[in-house]
Amino acid sequence: MSDKKIPLAGVIGSPVAHSKSPQLQHHWLAAHNIAGHYVPMHVEAEDLEHVIRTLPKAGFVGVNVTIPHKEAVMQIADKVTDRAKLMGAANTLIFRSDGSILADNTDGYGFITNLHQGAPDWVPDSGPAVVLGAGGACRAVVASLLEAGTPEILLTNRTRARAEQLQKDFGNHIKVIDWVQAGNIIEQAALVVNTTSLGMQGKPRLRVPLDGLRPHMVVTDLIYTPLKTDLLQAAEQVGCTVVDGLGMLLHQAVPGFERWFGQRPEVDEAARAAALK
Repeated sequence: MSDKKIPLAGVIGSPVAHSKSPQLQHHWLAAHNIAGHYVPMHVEAEDLEHVIRTLPKAGFVGVNVTIPHKEAVMQIADKVTDRAKLMGAANTLIFRSDGSILADNTDGYGFITNLHQGAPDWVPDSGPAVVLGAGGACRAVVASLLEAGTPEILLTNRTRARAEQLQKDFGNHIKVIDWVQAGNIIEQAALVVNTTSLGMQGKPRLRVPLDGLRPHMVVTDLIYTPLKTDLLQAAEQVGCTVVDGLGMLLHQAVPGFERWFGQRPEVDEAARAAALK
């Protein structure tokens, strides 16, 4: 018998039953022959700090964090990475051997890596990016695009004030456009990104005119239910390179798994299939 501790990780949210992370992480654990476990945990806001501080004592090496706790965990962590501070949210916690808790955000990494994998010919400085939405996910997208060298981001949101706040936070590479003009700016883009929930299963449709789409463009949607949104279908019909949102989910999970379990997993067709089970 071995007295070696079995490493545990998980995902914390409210709700959390919808998460695809457990089947993905279990696939990677099996692929690397790691005797670990990954547990979905429904945790309410009032219990969050107590649960997080208890988990390391139970053998947990870290957790993913989803809605609505991404901001709150930053106040619990002992250290927050610069990119998590920039995003204003954390999606990954690492419980370190010295007892401290590190909060990180890997959403931007997941987005840009998925984009490069799905559209290998895309060049960041090839032209402006049109970004629809200005919520939490948008911050990760904007930060990663600017870091990659995108020269200008045309940002539009149903509530203009939220877009203007991002412009204030990220600087003059961002130009805010009224939502009613969203269709008119698409034709200027080298890249179009939907960060809103519009078009998601059970949500209203994305009612933005798409006649400005051109074959040279790359179009991506953070939504992965359905995998092929109306936006991606329209872009595909025009001849655009399309990138679905599932890859972002997969790639953002890679750094956490590597930190927790000591192996860097592959984002391949087997991983996609596992996440879609």
